[in-house]
Amino acid sequence: MTPPRGRGRPPGAPRNIGWLYVLPALLVYAAFLVWPVIRGVWFSLYEWDGLGTGTWAGLSNYARVVTDASLRGAFGHALVLVVFYAVIPCLLAFVLVAVVSRTRVRGLAFFRTVLFLPQVVAMVAVAVAWQWMYSPDGPVNGFLRLLHALGLPDWSRGWLGDFDLALPAVGLVGTWVEVGLAMVLFLAGVQKIPRELYEAARIDGAGPVAEFRAVTLPGLRRELGVALTLTSVAALRNFDLVYVTTKGGPGEATKVPAYEVYHRTFETGEVGLACAIGVTLAALVFALTAGISRLAEGRRGAA
Repeated sequence: MTPPRGRGRPPGAPRNIGWLYVLPALLVYAAFLVWPVIRGVWFSLYEWDGLGTGTWAGLSNYARVVTDASLRGAFGHALVLVVFYAVIPCLLAFVLVAVVSRTRVRGLAFFRTVLFLPQVVAMVAVAVAWQWMYSPDGPVNGFLRLLHALGLPDWSRGWLGDFDLALPAVGLVGTWVEVGLAMVLFLAGVQKIPRELYEAARIDGAGPVAEFRAVTLPGLRRELGVALTLTSVAALRNFDLVYVTTKGGPGEATKVPAYEVYHRTFETGEVGLACAIGVTLAALVFALTAGISRLAEGRRGAA
């Protein structure tokens, strides 16, 4: 039955006026995100120092990103940081959640707050604190010297100045920061899993590992996807931690793409190349997050 004339559309029908409500947000989004991305892609096609007139370069800047060993190394370092920022924190959080799921922990809210605290501290402050902790006279080396006095080998060293250990040292800071985020997400997810499933698994004789694989892990797939996405993006866009602690050193041991964008723009005057690095990094972030989302959705569909 058609509605009477002059009375408008039926309730719930789509209305074009709804676009007016989202138009301000769309304009802000376009002005501060879409337009800069378009301009960045355009600048990446030029050889430009940021001051004079640019020279058309085509895809040569992207070719340098692929062929330059220094730039390839920066992207390789970013992928190594993904392990420290995403994989290790999620594994540690899974262990903690597996313990919590089998036993009642008093003061869980306080425990969750303490673990999440690094997320609300500015990364610059975190970097300054850990730079002091890694210093030759800092707490880390002080503790290692104490162990040496007890008869163990002397493991103290200049962590951020070691070519082999500087990148893992920076990565461990990321692990400390991100494990709280993963833990909070997993704790929220495990509380939604019906306790009857755990009781049924225990009645069937499932041990801790079997219970985790059969009950906890399937119930945390959405939270795992979110945690991996957030922590992987944090690893790939890492700049402030590297800038404050090592400035890409020693040598090029801790250079990452985001630092290279800064370095090529403000220190060497290669704005076009810096834009190409930024666009490539954005594509890598998109591909990685899309892969994680596809993996999480596929697992849910299979379940």
